[in-house]
Amino acid sequence: MATTNLDLAVRTRAEAWLRAPYDDETIQAVKQLFDTEQYTELTDSFYRDLEFGTGGLRGIMGVGTNRMNKYTIGRATQGLSNYLRKTYPDEEIRVAIAYDSRNNSQAFARLVADVFSANGIKVYLFAELRPTPHLSFAVRHLHCHAGVMLTASHNPKEYNGYKAYWNDGGQLVPPHDKNVINEVYAIEDPSDINFDPVEENITLLGKELDDAYLNAVSELTIRPDAVARQSDLKIVFSPIHGTGGTLIPPTLERWGFTDVSIVEEQATPDGNFPTVVYPNPEEEEAMSLAVKEGQRIGADVIFATDPDADRVGAAIKNANGEYQLLNGNQIGSLLVNYVLSAKKEQGDLRPDDYVVKTIVTTNLIADIAKQYGVTYHDTLTGFKYIGELITQRAGQGRFLVGGEESYGYLVGELVRDKDAVVSAVFIAEMAAYYKDQGKTLFEALLDLYVQHGFYKEKLISLTKKGKSGAEEIVAMMERLRSNPPQIIGGIEVAEIKDYKNSESFDLKTGKRGAINLPKSDVLQFITVDGDVVSARPSGTEPKIKFYCSVRQPLADTADYERVSRELDERVNLIMKDIA
Repeated sequence: MATTNLDLAVRTRAEAWLRAPYDDETIQAVKQLFDTEQYTELTDSFYRDLEFGTGGLRGIMGVGTNRMNKYTIGRATQGLSNYLRKTYPDEEIRVAIAYDSRNNSQAFARLVADVFSANGIKVYLFAELRPTPHLSFAVRHLHCHAGVMLTASHNPKEYNGYKAYWNDGGQLVPPHDKNVINEVYAIEDPSDINFDPVEENITLLGKELDDAYLNAVSELTIRPDAVARQSDLKIVFSPIHGTGGTLIPPTLERWGFTDVSIVEEQATPDGNFPTVVYPNPEEEEAMSLAVKEGQRIGADVIFATDPDADRVGAAIKNANGEYQLLNGNQIGSLLVNYVLSAKKEQGDLRPDDYVVKTIVTTNLIADIAKQYGVTYHDTLTGFKYIGELITQRAGQGRFLVGGEESYGYLVGELVRDKDAVVSAVFIAEMAAYYKDQGKTLFEALLDLYVQHGFYKEKLISLTKKGKSGAEEIVAMMERLRSNPPQIIGGIEVAEIKDYKNSESFDLKTGKRGAINLPKSDVLQFITVDGDVVSARPSGTEPKIKFYCSVRQPLADTADYERVSRELDERVNLIMKDIA
């Protein structure tokens, strides 16, 4: 068999998959890669182990140590099983498992259930596909010790993933994340994985748990009277071939909305995502069919969710009567303002109330929180840190609302992950409330800009695939650290925050300060004008992301388009210097 142009270490790792204990199907797939001299694919599939990160696994499906398959998933589950048994040696351990609409998600979920059950663990397996937040709810509601969600969120169709949750319903955080990782990496041979299921340890979850979640969500409504008066609000919703269609329509119905149109072309769960390139509501292309339907019926609000329904995007009519996609910062700001204003109006704001955002999310949320006298907290990027903070502050305050710029939000303490089901129905309630007041959501957003300043954000993601791409991302971050820009977009940099080294640096005074957050590979550059640029490698995709936020006063809503263009120019100048 030819091995030309194949690194010796890669060849050795790949050839190990050509014999038992790997199954015949796997052996034949690896053999075909060798026979057809697919050296690049062999390299990308075997040059490393698929990293079990602090949230779990995510990767392209296929054979190999760096791919999502029976053995990488089995290894992860065996490692988690071993850690659970060490952590709870004298308890009946319970886990919940859910899956989305991706190709192989259901089969992978059953595989995970088999391995847990083989290790003497009680498994609650969703009988049908369900959103990620429902898995978080199940962990909490069923008093589980852990949970697993089979999803790759909004990644392309070639991907799948494995998100691990702890007993609070949040994704793994220290010390459990590192401890589980150590247990996973301690498994060096597939013969150490227990694949043989014990059926009596597996219970299927169905309508009863759905009803428990839907009932709990229904109790979160803040202004049911406005919804009752605007029950015929025209809503368009698309699940983009994912799980959102299972729970969002019944949630809207329970809240009293009677005119909900589902985008038919995207209503059926389909892991090939046939109508989109990326099943991501952040992408204009992914929202296009929903917007088209909204234009047809004159919708008041349009929203769509990603495959596992933890993210939601929205489109609303702007001042020109055209549908405009809101970004995650805008939706998050509207939600925070809506919840806080309603609580204040109802006399239900408490001294211990708080909101949470991530370090790359707009500071408009912080301004709104300050206006209402509510504490706000910043966390690292990733909703698991928001969930962790809510758990840490249990009994020390009331979490009201929070979010991150990547279309992830949570209202209330029902779950410990971003929840597109709750967020979507609150977007609808917001639209109903403002319509009841004679306003649109767009006008409510402009009011925030007049009050606090016009914040504008932009995200640039550079995709770098494979081994060479990963190395290039590391090199880019090293260059930014060793030779940081002093001027960006013609504006002097005042402060640099290096979250990897937990320190900030004032360029004028030369003083260094501590950053009281866990270490993370993030750099922030803050200009003398208060503009913020953040550089961060993605933890779940082969990308490096650059976040830019600029701000200037908006004296009157009539100035919106002019100021918007000026801010766009500033963003573009800044990003040319940094990305």
